[in-house]
Amino acid sequence: MTTPPPPPSPEPSPDEPPSGAETRIIRRAPTGNTGAFPPAAAHDDEPRTGIIRRTPTGALPVPPAPPTTVVPQADESATGLLPPVPKPDPARPVTAVAACVVAMVSGWATLVLATSLITGWWSTDRLFCAAVAFLAFVFAAATATGIILLLMRRGLGRYLIAIGAVVALLGFGGVFIAGAQIPWVVYAIPVLPIASAVLALLPATKRWANDPS
Repeated sequence: MTTPPPPPSPEPSPDEPPSGAETRIIRRAPTGNTGAFPPAAAHDDEPRTGIIRRTPTGALPVPPAPPTTVVPQADESATGLLPPVPKPDPARPVTAVAACVVAMVSGWATLVLATSLITGWWSTDRLFCAAVAFLAFVFAAATATGIILLLMRRGLGRYLIAIGAVVALLGFGGVFIAGAQIPWVVYAIPVLPIASAVLALLPATKRWANDPS
């Protein structure tokens, strides 16, 4: 009696592991209150777009400045609306130079007269000679300093020349009051310090001394 052939062995299913191999345990997703996955974000339901925005690499645009209502004032002399203001004429040193020259002549005449009085009255009245010498020294110092400062265009020089003229007049007055015997030409010498003081105090001299140009 013939033995029937054995039935063919069933082929292994592709989802089943091969025979004899280690099988892997596939864990199911947890359900319920234990270890549930967080719900998907709300934006997952929104449709996704394929537009990718690039980061700007250049300089950021600067917004334009807001318009102002201030209108710059135009130069009227440059636009020809008004004629240019003429500059005043520069001051001339005529009166200042004249004051210095007259003050030098006055100083020379006054010092000559003072020297003559001191040498003539030294043996008889030394106190009078000392007073004349003191006034002559003050007059010479004030006049010389005033001339230098005025030529340097300093306003103080005008006043020093005037002070020296006043001191010279005081010295002449003392000589006349004392009744000293002096030549007649000496009576005309006081005109020189008076003229130097007037020239030094004139507005033209002041304008020249204070003019920076």
